Amino acid sequence: MGSLYKRGDVWWIKYYRNGKSYRESSGTTKKMVAKKLLDRREGDIAQGKMPGIIFDKVLFDNLAEGFLQDYRINQRKSLARAERSVELLKAEFEGFSVPRINTSRINQYIERRKAEGAKNATINRELSALKRMLNLGAEQSPPLVDRVPKIHMLKENNTRKGFFEHSEFQALRGCLPHYLKGFVTFGYKTGWRVSEITGLQWKQVDLDIGVVRLEVGETKNDDARTVYMDNELKIIFSELWANRKSSEKLLLYVFLNRHGTGRIKRFDKSWNKACEEAGIGHRYFHDLRRTAVRNMIRSGVPETVAMKISGHKTRAIFDRYNITNDEDLVKAAHSQEIYLESRSGTISGTIHKLGKKKGAGETA
Repeated sequence: MGSLYKRGDVWWIKYYRNGKSYRESSGTTKKMVAKKLLDRREGDIAQGKMPGIIFDKVLFDNLAEGFLQDYRINQRKSLARAERSVELLKAEFEGFSVPRINTSRINQYIERRKAEGAKNATINRELSALKRMLNLGAEQSPPLVDRVPKIHMLKENNTRKGFFEHSEFQALRGCLPHYLKGFVTFGYKTGWRVSEITGLQWKQVDLDIGVVRLEVGETKNDDARTVYMDNELKIIFSELWANRKSSEKLLLYVFLNRHGTGRIKRFDKSWNKACEEAGIGHRYFHDLRRTAVRNMIRSGVPETVAMKISGHKTRAIFDRYNITNDEDLVKAAHSQEIYLESRSGTISGTIHKLGKKKGAGETA
């Protein structure tokens, strides 16, 4: 059985779990308040829960290290971003015990980050890291976290929505140096990430059947991927293969840098210059990924197939890239008009007919 005793004016409680005694300050001079804390602790122990005093000894720093360790063990490709999130969270929670990381304190963190100018999407990545830390702690044996506080994610309204019209892409490609033309064409048609294209090797290409493959572990989401080349891509890859043979260097990578000495690493200067010369304003290479998704859907490719080509694993992210523009909205309105006319004549005629049903001299 537990007991109460005083140290000075403050009441302390003593209780047992598995034969081990625990002592904890109630933080109050009122005996009834201390008795309620003792009853709560004994109730938790009766339900098989760990004593709350144990969680008081677990710090944010312990959770952060466990979080990063999980990233290292599973060889997650976004380790660098996770480390940045941890450093930002440390500014608020370093040295905090687990019970002090509550919804109120998390909301204070959100307010501070917004005051610093951080975007909602950036803050959400940091909150996701904190939530993952707490969940990992709760899953440990014995657990390091007794309960995960509610974390309210922010509405993201700063998602980039850039994409290329076909004429804009052609203008851009025409202004790029020759070594980047095939590179951007492949990105425009497949929607692959820039790191996947720059890292593409000839062992992943089968020119005989016109296939490009990414094996498990070579993609961001660790899923294998296969793309069949259209005629234009076949011509581009055949030319690149012929150049490789004639150079006798037999380099591993498909898309080479300006000097032909290795894979493409930095091309931002050439890209920005070409955007300016093409008169299309500042664009991102990632806009090609959004454009490829949109083009595949508009051309009638089933969404499940488009996701396999572009490498989108979750529907939520895919939907963010399947962007609707003004032209799509105009087409939708026109399609609806045609449908309604086919059902009951013109819209005005439909209203006129409905009006006649009310009786002579009446209007709808």
